[in-house]
Amino acid sequence: MPNLTVRQLRYVEALVRHGHFGRAAEACAISQPALSMQVKAFEEELGVPVFERGGRQLRLTPFGEEVVARGRDILRALDELEGFARASRGGLVAKLRIGVIPTVAPYLLPGLIGELGRLHDGMDLHVRETLTPKLVQELGEGRLDMAIVALPVSEPSLAEVDLFTESFVLVRPREDEGKPVPSPAALREMRLLLLEEGHCFRAQALAFCDIRQGSMPPRDLLDASSLSTLVQMVDAGLGVTLIPEMAVAVETRSASVSVARFGQPHPSRTIGMVWRKRSPLAPQLHQIADVVRRAAEALRQGQGGPCGPV
Repeated sequence: MPNLTVRQLRYVEALVRHGHFGRAAEACAISQPALSMQVKAFEEELGVPVFERGGRQLRLTPFGEEVVARGRDILRALDELEGFARASRGGLVAKLRIGVIPTVAPYLLPGLIGELGRLHDGMDLHVRETLTPKLVQELGEGRLDMAIVALPVSEPSLAEVDLFTESFVLVRPREDEGKPVPSPAALREMRLLLLEEGHCFRAQALAFCDIRQGSMPPRDLLDASSLSTLVQMVDAGLGVTLIPEMAVAVETRSASVSVARFGQPHPSRTIGMVWRKRSPLAPQLHQIADVVRRAAEALRQGQGGPCGPV
């Protein structure tokens, strides 16, 4: 019987995920030589190569692809066992792995982390900020306990809970302050600044303007990787943009821009929490959802905006 270890499985999975020995070693908090030695020992125990050798790009062998798929099932089961143990101890979980989308994380997390700290001193909190598809993948692989995303996600394996809704606002140059707020049809005729493809907020903004992906000339759509960059681009006179209301206070404080609210029906989004339906932490995660709602309400009260619980 091969003398394989869970640690080796995690090292192999990290190597596949990062595609690079150095980055995988950093993620696992070990040296690159140590990771390489453990991966080699893993292959020697199996007696069959898991990775192809000699190429510049890291590749799995056909056998390795099957090993990694089965290994992920084992790691997911172990994570669920750990979650079951955490849930059995009662109260709020002592360790929580949260994923958050980039258009929520910088604004909601400071208050949320503070609220969780007040309720459960010493909670071991791990936060991951990335795009929704990646969060869904990592939830499915058992590397996250929950994620805060824009709904719906419509993933059959995940439970969804609404947290709050918030409006989008128009950010335009300061000299446009007081002018009529453009309609969605008028926005289609303007230079619209958007987040790059992959962000759900981009798709939501395009939907409000009734713009299909790829239907506008490249010169009329300028992309950025963050809301902060979008607002600074407006300040520089490059166009106009939409941002979620929770971002207004942070992103406009150092920019000479004007913020305008749309009339009805105004664009908005629903933010919610998702987790695996099989997660043994589900009862505690419902409690966490209440904490997130309170943090969002405190943020709303601090900004004076209409963002509120669903």
